[in-house]
This record gives sequence, structure tokens and C-alpha cells, in this order.
Amino acid sequence: MLSSMTGFGEARLQKDDTSFRVEIRAVNNRFLKVLIRCNEGLPAAVESAIENLVRKQIRRGTVQVTLFLDRHPRPGDYRINSQVLLGYYRQVEAAALNAGLTPPSGIEPFLMLPGIVSELVDPSAYVAEILPSLLTVVTEALEQLQAMRIREGHAMAADMRATCLRIYSLSEEVEQRAPLVVENYRQRLQERMARLLGEAAGVLKAEDILKEAGLFAERADISEEIVRLRSHIQQFLSVLEEPGDETPGRRLEFLTQEMFREINTMGAKANDAEISRCVVDMKTQVERLREMVQNVE
Repeated sequence: MLSSMTGFGEARLQKDDTSFRVEIRAVNNRFLKVLIRCNEGLPAAVESAIENLVRKQIRRGTVQVTLFLDRHPRPGDYRINSQVLLGYYRQVEAAALNAGLTPPSGIEPFLMLPGIVSELVDPSAYVAEILPSLLTVVTEALEQLQAMRIREGHAMAADMRATCLRIYSLSEEVEQRAPLVVENYRQRLQERMARLLGEAAGVLKAEDILKEAGLFAERADISEEIVRLRSHIQQFLSVLEEPGDETPGRRLEFLTQEMFREINTMGAKANDAEISRCVVDMKTQVERLREMVQNVE
């Protein structure tokens, strides 16, 4: 199934004393770029594990993984340094007495001073402890992201299929019109030569007109371009039906480039207003394809 490069996924989990929330956003990029952010510091090994999960499911795009960890403190997570606290108190008490002031009666004002309260939790050990739960939430968010990308890809495939059929239909109009262009050129040439020669028009030979018309037909022949354009359209539709294991977006980008090349050559060769109108319409349709393909993984 064709997949879009844009999407959003979110997952939450409450495990013991930790709340997990993961948001994953994906936008267009020719290559895969993974950005990981967290409100807590993450060891390199944890970031690598998360990135590996992303790379297993996503092949192109900029993917931003945002982690929110909320851990409820435990009674044994912190320790008050009594000696430092006592040292602060004695110094403040002495300064107050020297100034003729009343020393503080409680310890609350001292608890915010540096060195009083120490955190005993090792952040690296904590993250290693919650890693399985963290990867579970990331996996669930990735599944939500992929589901959205596939839904968008399905809608894009239907739109691109209709656009391809429109281009094919226009190529049929061009194919039907092409023989008339040569005949019209022959008639215009004959009429112009007759006007120029006037009474001497009788000396104008039919084979001369046919020869000139034949040269024009050779220069204006667009049959090969029509065949190649239709081949590209068929290949494009095949990729939509069976994207395969590779990144189909790059293949589709190449095919749109080739379609545009063939249509542009038609426009340069065909000396006809009706064909030019079809060419402009086909270019517009290919441009629509190109815009959509830029969002295909």
C-alpha cells in the first residue's frame, strides 16, 4: 500500500509511578531524518533504540519523536544533608545575633539552599529501568502514525490514478489530431503557393507539395513520444498498485520527470493550436502528479 510521508501519532501509558506520553510527527524529506526530544535527559543507547524502531517502519521523511516523562517522586529519592544544614543554621544564627536580630526558628528557609537536598536517583539507571515501557509507547505511537500515513497514501493513490487516466485521455486526443495537422499543412502550403505564383500556379507540381508535406510530417511526428508517455503512465499505475519494498516515491518522481519530458517534446514538435491546448493540459496534470509524489514515501 502506498504511504504518505506526513502524519501524526500519539500514545500514552501509566506504568507504576511514571506517566509516558509520546508524540510522533512526520513531514516531507527526500531522505530519512529522525529527531528525538525528551523533557528528561536520554542516554545515547536509549536514543539509538528509539531511532532503530523508527527506521524499521519508515523509509523517508523527517520524523520528530517527542517524549514526555512524568515520574512521581518516591520517599527514598532525596536525602537531606544534616551537616550542611546545621552549618548554614549556625552561620545565620551567629550573623543574626551580631546584628541584634532574632535568629530563625525553623529550617524551612534553609531547604532551598545549595547542598541541602540531594537527589539519589541516577537518571541513567532510571531511564534504563523504564526503557521497555518507553519502547512500548513509542511503538504504539508509530502504529498510529503509520495508520494515518497509509490512509493518506490511499487517498493520494486514488487521486493520482484519476490524473494518470486524464493524461492518457489527452494523449488519445493528440493521437487523433496529429494526422490532421499534416493534411492541414499540405492544404495551407498549396493555397499559399498558388497565391504567390498566381497565374503560374499550373507549373506547381503535386509531388513538390507532397514532398514538402512529407518533410513536415517527419519533423512533426510525435508518435514515439505518445508511445513513451503511455508507457510511463502504465509504469506509474503499476507502482500505485504494487509499490514494492523499495521507496516508491523516488520511482514515481522519475516517471513524472519522464512524462513531462515527452509532453514537452510533443509541444515543441506539434505546430497546431489544438495539440498545444492538450499539451498545456497534460503539463498541468503532470504538475499535479509531481506535487503529490513529493509526499509519497
